[in-house]
Amino acid sequence: MTTTTLAVLVPLLPFLGAAAGLLLGRSTPGFVRPLAVLPTLAATVLAALVAVRQGGGRPISASTQLTPTGSVPIDLALYLDGFAVLVAVLVGVVASCVQIYSTAYLRDDPRYPSYAALVSLFTSAMLLVVYSGDLMVLLVGWEIMGICSYFLVGHYWETPEARAASLKAFLVTKLGDVPFLFGLFALAVDAGTFRVTGVLGAVAAGALDHPTLVALLLLAGVAGKSAQFPLHTWLPDAMAGPTPVSALIHAATMVAAGVYFVARLLPVFAASAAALVVLAVMAAITMVGSALAALAQDDIKRVLAYSTIGQLGYMSGALAVGDRGAAVFHLLSHGAFKALLFLAAGVIIHAAGTNSLAAMSRMSGLTKRIPDAYWTMTIALLALVAIPPFAGFFSKEAVLVAAEHTALGDSAVAPAAAGWAVLVSGLVTALLTAAYATRLWLLAFRGRGAEVPDHGRQPLAMTAVLWALALPSLAFGLTAGFIDDWFDGRPLQPTLTTAVLGTGVALVGVLVTYATWRHTTALAARVPMGAVAAHPEAEPAVSEAEAITSHEPAYGDIAAAPDPADPGRLLLGPLHRPAAAGFHLDAVYRALFVRPVTAGAELVRFLDREVVDTYVRGAGTGTNWLGWLVRRAQTGNVQTYLSALLAGSVVLAIAVVLVAAGV
Repeated sequence: MTTTTLAVLVPLLPFLGAAAGLLLGRSTPGFVRPLAVLPTLAATVLAALVAVRQGGGRPISASTQLTPTGSVPIDLALYLDGFAVLVAVLVGVVASCVQIYSTAYLRDDPRYPSYAALVSLFTSAMLLVVYSGDLMVLLVGWEIMGICSYFLVGHYWETPEARAASLKAFLVTKLGDVPFLFGLFALAVDAGTFRVTGVLGAVAAGALDHPTLVALLLLAGVAGKSAQFPLHTWLPDAMAGPTPVSALIHAATMVAAGVYFVARLLPVFAASAAALVVLAVMAAITMVGSALAALAQDDIKRVLAYSTIGQLGYMSGALAVGDRGAAVFHLLSHGAFKALLFLAAGVIIHAAGTNSLAAMSRMSGLTKRIPDAYWTMTIALLALVAIPPFAGFFSKEAVLVAAEHTALGDSAVAPAAAGWAVLVSGLVTALLTAAYATRLWLLAFRGRGAEVPDHGRQPLAMTAVLWALALPSLAFGLTAGFIDDWFDGRPLQPTLTTAVLGTGVALVGVLVTYATWRHTTALAARVPMGAVAAHPEAEPAVSEAEAITSHEPAYGDIAAAPDPADPGRLLLGPLHRPAAAGFHLDAVYRALFVRPVTAGAELVRFLDREVVDTYVRGAGTGTNWLGWLVRRAQTGNVQTYLSALLAGSVVLAIAVVLVAAGV
């Protein structure tokens, strides 16, 4: 088969698996798991073969016109460059791991057939985005991912949290997709085509008339899809879905789509220095803010969600300084260790015998009970903290190196201000990342919570996947010197300056957090668990409504009391409560958008009820009165009719006489 034929099969196989799963899942349950796993595995193998054939060489392009659409045609087109083929392999590997893992994690779930089919459709849509050479076809995959995330996040629709989270994810991402769509249309009008190759050619020829407007419109959609400030608020709430879905969304689909889109069309954004500065500021705020929020969360999945937002900020920062190689390199590295972190968290939740979210302050005795999750999560956290030689070290340093070069004026693409914003925020985030990762490890595996019941050994399908993902989390970064051809030929090795700075601040974060934990543990040893009010650092009890709003447990509940040994409280100090609530950005949105819209709706409702309906009711009332008068006149008495006729005749006669007399 030709490379293009193989590439067509890559997104097609999971799509066919999804269709077969939806059609046959209920009637033939024995085929559900093979239909979920085998097409995705086959697509992964084909994606790897396409990557080998492409080999980091010249892009492979093929197309056929879908339908005549006037001046700007839409084509079924493939565009396979080094970035596309590697990201497709990542999507296939993570999706395969998620499907295999889910066969055990959701073994007794009655809705597993539809879940598995939606995961396959999700995978197919992302692969369509990765391989597509036409922006309109890319948009199809982009939107299919949105609807799949809605259904998968709301998988446990019986719970109000899942219903609200799925609706929020859909609406917030759609909020960004509206300007994104206008941006695509504006780009196509300027370039005269939706083809990626045509757009890049138009940029090179200077044919874009409105580069800043187009770039900013597109960035709105990217911010929504990749959970960047200020449209990131949907991602932490999306943890209400099954943990394997979280792994898929955070590691290989959905949030990666926005970063990948900017990387593919980076010359469009580089044509506007203002757009790059906006992207750099957005990335800087996203990195630091999400890291602070992660340090304050008690639920392990929410910590990882905010961590994903911050790591996406690194990728956006690399794009803001014009280095798409560093951005995609970190996307690939992050995909491996973040999928591992979520799936290991799923093992923890599974060990507790519940599908609910896992509060770290209630964990204890997990190290010996789930050793596979303990060791693999430790590897993934070291990669997240960017400790050499783990994968995260090399990819994060590639971002810092790119920012350093831009800050020193060595980049001809991005302004120095963008470089400084990304470099400084990247180093601060590295410190905070080390702090919240160390806190997560200490509370999850060295905590003082009540030990949950032991539900036995974890299934092999789950633990084997953890070790499969641990290998790239540990060793992928070591390939940096061998895969440069796939990344525009740019070297990805760290420099001494950024390596020392990045690793140094990470070690400081680890040591400070550990020392703080030792200090708080010593204090907490004097206070029994649950006796929060007696602890000098305890916070006052809050109502259940406040707890829901701030995503914190109600401290009046002894079982939900915060662990006095939590180092995050001492490290953040007065910032802890706003950080735990995501700096109340949802409350800001409610005040700025939800309440005005609700008030406007109430005004329209009032006008409709009291004004419009008044005229309608008045018309009906007038007709009723006229009918009443006519009905009163119809007495059925002939004498009355004759009297009325005589009176009318007299009146007419008098009127005629008066007119004749000229009165």
